[in-house]
Parts: sequence; structure tokens; C-alpha cells
Amino acid sequence: MTEADRFYADHRDGVFRYLRRVVGRPEAARDLTQEVFLRVFRAGVPDTTPVGRRAWVYKIARNLALNHVRDGRRAPVGVELAEVFTPATQELSVALQKAIGALAPLDRDIFLLREAIGLGYGEIAAACDVSIEAVRSRLHQTRQDLREALGTTLDVRGQRGVRCAAAGPRDSNDR
Repeated sequence: MTEADRFYADHRDGVFRYLRRVVGRPEAARDLTQEVFLRVFRAGVPDTTPVGRRAWVYKIARNLALNHVRDGRRAPVGVELAEVFTPATQELSVALQKAIGALAPLDRDIFLLREAIGLGYGEIAAACDVSIEAVRSRLHQTRQDLREALGTTLDVRGQRGVRCAAAGPRDSNDR
């Protein structure tokens, strides 16, 4: 297996999951995933750290997704999150999708790259052309916004004290 084949195998599923959540349709996500890797192989994989290469491929994916959305090839629908979170009710699932769909594009991308794909703060910063501090700040604010948006849904269910799925995991790499 060549280095290019290994790179593709290591990143294709994550890139597809990210794109599917952003564009909302599996067919479009498959097409965009192919375009990402066409661009990757035309440019050549950069000779940098694995973290740097991972951030680079997600930057390409994010730029293609932004162009796709900007060009109006996506209907304004909620973000698909079925595999990321398993909310207690269909009502909560719909509310979560609506809340994430209403986020500003950069905030949504930072949130999805962290929570759905599992990128570290440094990788997200590189992929989104922002500082690590901006990633921390935006992710914190996005989590608060999502908790607030889901507050009434959680109150109705009697789950106010339960940690919101949107809060996501914390690990030592985030500090």
C-alpha cells in the first residue's frame, strides 16, 4: 500500500462523515469527498506531522463544504447527527438538529470537527484558519448556546441536571 493509499484509507471515512453532516445529503457528501481527495492527490500530501496532514485535509473539506453551501446546492435543513448523538427522544433529536443548523457556519464547523470527528483544538484551528484560543472560546460559547437552545426541551423532559450531549467529551489534549 502506497503512502497516498494509506492517507486515503485513514481519512476518507471521517471526511465523509463531516461533509455529510454539513451538506445534509449522503450523495453530495460522497461527491465532495471524492473532490477533496482529488485535490489532495493533485497537490500532494504535505511533508509535515500527522496532525498537520489531518488538519490540512479537513481544511480542504471545509472549504469545499463552504463553497457547496454558498453556491446554494444545499437546502437550508438541519445538520444530520443520528450517529453522533443518541438523544432520549425524537423531540430532543429534532431540537438538537435545529439548534446546530442555526449556528453560524464557523461555529457549526468547529463544533462538528470537535464533537463529530474528534479533531483536537490545534487541528481545528489549522482547518478553520483561527487561533487555538478562538477554537476554545467559540466551542465554549457554542456549547452554552446549544444548552440554552435545548433548555426548554430538556426542562420538559425533566433532564435539566443531565449533561447535554452537545457538551461533548473533555480530554487532556484540550487544555
